Amino acid sequence: MSETIFSKIIKREIPADIVYENEEVLAFRDISPKAPVHVLIIPKTEIATVNDIQPEQAELVGKLFLAAQHIAKQEGIAEDGYRLMINCNQHGCQEVFHLHMHLIGGRQLRGMST
Repeated sequence: MSETIFSKIIKREIPADIVYENEEVLAFRDISPKAPVHVLIIPKTEIATVNDIQPEQAELVGKLFLAAQHIAKQEGIAEDGYRLMINCNQHGCQEVFHLHMHLIGGRQLRGMST
């Protein structure tokens, strides 16, 4: 996988407003937020897209969701609610080819309800 802006953030070559980190997961504020809270949650292991997740990485992917749960509580949006979104490839609007989850909240969200 070629180096991405996210791999540079992991290596601290590019600054980011980090809100959560453990051995396997890093989360930081989006530089173009779509809501008052907009955090990107990434695995420190390079995985390009959802299509590239391997069965042995299932636990790691689960840890992204646990990080989202923790961050939502930390940011004070867990009770009111929030959106988790993962884009995959061009038609899914993925811009950075390093698996990442958007945690978006802090206001009433529109546009994706069923």
